[in-house]
Amino acid sequence: MKKRVPISTIMTKNVVTLSTTDDLVTAEELFKKHFIRHIPVTAGNEVLGMLSYTDLMRISFADAVDPHEEEVDTMVYNMFSIEQVMVKDVICVSPKATIQEVAAFLAQKEFHALPVVDDDQLVGIVTTTDLINYLLAQY
Repeated sequence: MKKRVPISTIMTKNVVTLSTTDDLVTAEELFKKHFIRHIPVTAGNEVLGMLSYTDLMRISFADAVDPHEEEVDTMVYNMFSIEQVMVKDVICVSPKATIQEVAAFLAQKEFHALPVVDDDQLVGIVTTTDLINYLLAQY
């Protein structure tokens, strides 16, 4: 297995983002449309927080709906803002961090995605799925 490979080689570069002015209906539509589980919340390219599909499931009955259904019909979303639901103390990594470093960090924590930030600007996102796919490609 290769050593010292930077996370930038496996991160997703075209990141779907939300802003604090978006609503949770929009968030769920993006999760379903792009088949993703984590969306950074940004102001410009600055990361303010992270919203996960699991965060939405905690406040709604959306999991009772077909996950492939793109139309969202959830009244509870009107009771909360993205800012209220997102994780605010987001840990970010540098694109120069190694895959091994990021994998070790995620293995110790209870989250599954990290924004990749260079000079306070969002440049990508790396998930546990990216790490698993990298590992599978090695075999």
